Amino acid sequence: MLDTVKPSPDLTGFTRAEYDINGVRTVVHTIGSGPALVFLHGTGTFTGFEMARDWAKRHTVIIPYHAGFGDSGDADAIDTIEDHVLHYMDLFDKLALAQFDLAGFSLGGWLAAEFAIRQPQRVRKLVLVAPAGLVVPNAPAPGLFEIAPQELPAYLAHDPAAALRYFSKAPDPSFDARLGREVTGFAKLIRSDPQGNPKLANWLHRIAMPTLVLWGAADRLRPTAQAAAWRAGLPDARVTLVPATGHLVFEETPAAAQHVIDFLAD
Repeated sequence: MLDTVKPSPDLTGFTRAEYDINGVRTVVHTIGSGPALVFLHGTGTFTGFEMARDWAKRHTVIIPYHAGFGDSGDADAIDTIEDHVLHYMDLFDKLALAQFDLAGFSLGGWLAAEFAIRQPQRVRKLVLVAPAGLVVPNAPAPGLFEIAPQELPAYLAHDPAAALRYFSKAPDPSFDARLGREVTGFAKLIRSDPQGNPKLANWLHRIAMPTLVLWGAADRLRPTAQAAAWRAGLPDARVTLVPATGHLVFEETPAAAQHVIDFLAD
């Protein structure tokens, strides 16, 4: 992995709260007002959540850090997707979220889909942004540790400069430790199958709520061709491809945040 990064993401304007969820310290950032929109982040949290500022004009955007990621505490008992989903069920109960819109990016998209399968009545609309988790044999994702560090920016963005702006030339051991912890957390979730959950496709029919599948048209980290497999399995889905954009959809093309606003407003 690249070993340097710019200072921590700007969370000015967000409120920060901590909750004890079954013994796990869980940090939640919130911004805006209006109907609740929960966003589940991807494996790396170093890019921040700037797109939430646009969403906050119409929604209360709620962004929890997964157990073992970001500022949330570690939890030895949470090391499968099922564990994370149950953890979020408890958190959303704590937050009194009876029904809400749910969005997730990459790993967060996988978690959002698995949550919607289990508690579809709580999700009004679902947004999956370049989601992980679905095993697509004809369009496999590259192995987690197969990408050389110098090649990582080109996997994260269509224009590597869009990813490189999150990195600096000065070494930052604290960032290395934080990202390493998050990558290790994701590695635990794919230890049985590096592509995700082989059974996920069998249960997509339970996601009956309107779903937006949003993807960078030039994504190499989570191949864009996987979008067709998601659409084929979801009962009520639309796919939107963002031109000249890689895996970091909102970071490389900030205007892509508007697709989420428009979808939720329908």
